[in-house]
Amino acid sequence: MNLSYDYQWLGPAMFAGALFLLSFGYPVAFSLGGVAILFGLLGMALGAFDPVLLNAMPLRIFGIMENYTLLAIPYFIFMGAMLEKSGIAENLLETMGILFGRLRGGLALAVVLVGALLAATTGVVAATVVAMGLISLPIMLRYGYNKQLATGVIAASGTLGQIIPPSVVLVVLGDQLGISVGDLFIGSLIPGLMMAGAFALHVVIIAFLRPDLAPALPAEVRTMTGTKLLIRVVTVMIPPTLLILLVLGSIFFGIATPTEAGAVGALGALALAGANRQLNWTALQRVCDITLRTTTMVMFILVGSTAFSLIFRGLHGDSFMFDLLTNLPGETTGFLLVCMLTVFILGFFIDFFEIAFIVIPLFVPVAQTLGLDLVWFGVILGANLQTSFLTPPFGFALFYLRGIAPPEVTTGDIYRGVIPFILIQVFVLILLIVFPGIVSFLPSFS
Repeated sequence: MNLSYDYQWLGPAMFAGALFLLSFGYPVAFSLGGVAILFGLLGMALGAFDPVLLNAMPLRIFGIMENYTLLAIPYFIFMGAMLEKSGIAENLLETMGILFGRLRGGLALAVVLVGALLAATTGVVAATVVAMGLISLPIMLRYGYNKQLATGVIAASGTLGQIIPPSVVLVVLGDQLGISVGDLFIGSLIPGLMMAGAFALHVVIIAFLRPDLAPALPAEVRTMTGTKLLIRVVTVMIPPTLLILLVLGSIFFGIATPTEAGAVGALGALALAGANRQLNWTALQRVCDITLRTTTMVMFILVGSTAFSLIFRGLHGDSFMFDLLTNLPGETTGFLLVCMLTVFILGFFIDFFEIAFIVIPLFVPVAQTLGLDLVWFGVILGANLQTSFLTPPFGFALFYLRGIAPPEVTTGDIYRGVIPFILIQVFVLILLIVFPGIVSFLPSFS
């Protein structure tokens, strides 16, 4: 009797068990590790799991520790945390608000532009949404902006850090897909700019059709003009622009790997904090603490997911999922549809780290078998994850904004405000799927 065949249900049950624990808020690393231990013992008791496979566990963990690509994660986290403390977001938003305030919808356009710039310098959704919500939302409401438009544009612009490089999401996806993070960064640049451009176009159309929803700032508050405004724009825009060029330019032109560029970005963030007179011992301690906590969380999740994947494969769960996904109706189209829907729905409930470490490894062998371009596949996964950050009722960006929004802004306002931007993101995602050349155009030159 073939016991491994008789107990094929153990693999899917293990996957469902992990999602069940995660849905109740248990720590990710311990949920994955605990489920792995439980099903490993159950599999050995039933004769469906060979305990010899456990000998591979130490080698896998040491493989994680030796992974040079993952070193980019603490660098980019440090860079984002330091820039948050340096006041760069506040300065950018204030300056762009003054510059665009004379236009209908100018404040909302400023939020989109600053969201894109912060995405290209920090790549941290929580920091971007909170910073823009604290600074921009009260001003937009004070001068008559519609609550739904104001909250929608802030939440949507804050999620651009998922798709515009350098992004921690893309670093993790590159590692899990087994492809160059640099290629993933280059491939995601045009889609990220498309997403930001689509948000800006939506704001312009709304301001044109309904000027009462996005009025211009009154003349009495637009006191800075001429040379004084020009100097402020130049001094505020040049530092983050130089940092973007240093980090992304060094990757795009092959001067540095993403890990080395991350180190350059961390050093640049320190320099900017010093230039803004925000670099002190207390700030450095806080930034290092954030970096250590986040990086440790990622590494523990990696160890837990490694144990999970080892037991999952030992129970032939990977074979079950491979057969299931490769025999879907419509072949490539059916696989992409199921893949995108799965990531989108899981994004309501769990963080992108969990999706990347649990679900993506199941999709990679199928994508390779179907002959999909993994760089393109990684970019559309990143765009999909960005969409899930916005989707009610569990979008993380919505929680971040709800936490700092004034009392007059209801949860319903935030939910209704993000709906147009979700539709825009889905439209751009569909364009990326239908026209893969959008993603592959820049990497073809590298």
